Formats: sequence, C-alpha cells, structure tokens
Amino acid sequence: MLKRKFGNTEIETSILGFGAGHIGSPEQSEKDVERILNTVVDEGITLIDTARGYNLSEERIGKYLSYRRRDYILSTKVGYGIEGYEDWTYDCVIEGINEALRRLNTDYIDIVHLHSCSLDILKRGDVIEALHKAKKDGKIRVAAYSGENEALEYAAKSNLFDSLQCSINICDQRVIDNQLKIAKENNIGVIAKRPIANAPWRFSTRPEGHYCEPYWERLNKMKLNTEGFSLHQLALRFTAYLEGVHSCIVGTSNIKHLKENIEIINQGLLPTKLVKEVREKFRANDDNWIGQV
Repeated sequence: MLKRKFGNTEIETSILGFGAGHIGSPEQSEKDVERILNTVVDEGITLIDTARGYNLSEERIGKYLSYRRRDYILSTKVGYGIEGYEDWTYDCVIEGINEALRRLNTDYIDIVHLHSCSLDILKRGDVIEALHKAKKDGKIRVAAYSGENEALEYAAKSNLFDSLQCSINICDQRVIDNQLKIAKENNIGVIAKRPIANAPWRFSTRPEGHYCEPYWERLNKMKLNTEGFSLHQLALRFTAYLEGVHSCIVGTSNIKHLKENIEIINQGLLPTKLVKEVREKFRANDDNWIGQV
C-alpha cells in the first residue's frame, strides 16, 4: 500500500488508516478483534487510530498487537476521563498519556491528539504544554489536535502541532480551502476522519435521528453523477487523494469490508473531471451547511 511522509515528522503513514473505534465494543469477541487487528497489519495498513473514549480499543490493541509494535504507527487521543483529575488540565493530559502507554502496552505512542477540546482550552495553553512535555520525555513522537471549526483553525495556525485530524469527505469539504490549506502551507500531517461520510447511501430514505442524517441530506442535494463509480468508491478515493491529506481512517470490524477498502484505495486517483464536479456541487450548497456536522 502507498505510504506518505507525514508532514514535517519522521513518520510515514499508509494512505489508508484503521479507525479502531469498532473494536472497542464489548459486543465484539476477543477472537474477532485479534483476527481483524492482525489482518490490518498483514495487509499493509500502518496507521491505527484509537482514543481513550473508544471503550476497550486501547487495551485490545495492546493485547493483540504489541508484539508487532514496529510494524505500525499508533495514534490515540487524550484529555479527559482520568479518575482523580479534572478534564482538560495539564495533569489530566500527562496522566492520560501515561495510562494510554499502559493500556496500549508500549513504551511510546507515535501520535497523541487532544481530543476535540474547545478553542478556549487550546488558548489557555496548559494542555498543549503537557503534550510537548510528553514529547520531550520520549513518551510521544507527535503532538496533535483532533477537532473541527475554530479550534481546528487555531491549531493549524499556532505552530504548536505537527498533526491534525478532522472530518473530510464528499459531504463535508469545508476544511479543504481553509484549514487543510493552512496545514499544507505549514507542512502539518493530516489524518482525515469520516472519509466515507458515514456511508449515507446505505439508506434509501432519510435516516431520521441517525448520526449520518446530515450527510444523507447533503448527498441527496448534491445529486452527483458518479460516472460509473459506486458512491463508496467515489467517497473513499476522493478523500484519500486530496492534496494535503496524508492518511484517511476507516473503521470496521468486518475483514471483508476492510479488504474492499484496501482494493478501492489501490485503484488510485479519481478522474479530474469527477473531482471537480464533487467540489462544485458541494460549493453550490455550502452556505446552507455552515455550522452543521
């Protein structure tokens, strides 16, 4: 699988990453989790993205992949949920990293994000200072921010982060001409989440109350001509091959779906004409979508 140098860091990441939220579910059997995690690495995916908030995800990665630690880049998120510490404080971030190291059964974590904290918290500075302290101590390699909107823009412009994670997909292109452009100019690594827009094409009618409902509405208003590609192919290749995106993370607990995603990625760039249409159709409706998910 194609790999890219990750911004101004010494890391290389596979163009397709693995979002490890699904494997944190207690409903997933240990045997199935072990199988899919090892298949991910066997298939050449080198970026595995998790978070403290993903239930059993960190522990399971540590349990089933620590023996292959040199074969993958590990990304997690911190800032909250540490007993005895106030969320979004210096001490909470430091102890969150220490606990993640234990849960992931590793001596270091490649990329650690502040997990969607507010602009005010970023401006306060202490949580960023904690990331830099952990980097200085060799516990992490890359200080990162995961989030959206004003906080994301602040992080991109601050010169305090070497990596960003945000939503980028055919139904959510707002960052492309804004924060992604800033990240490119500053040579910041970018991980795109939700690259298939939560797969709204699964639903023939509006999925009221479902987390992908806003994307379903947008996709239907865009009325894309896919030129023979499935919407899944179109969405994944659109995001993966955007200039400035280094890796896009897709979560699944299904090995068949995992291999389908790999096959799609390996097909390469979309036709320029089609990419242009996707961009134009989004811009035509963008004013109506500002501030939405």
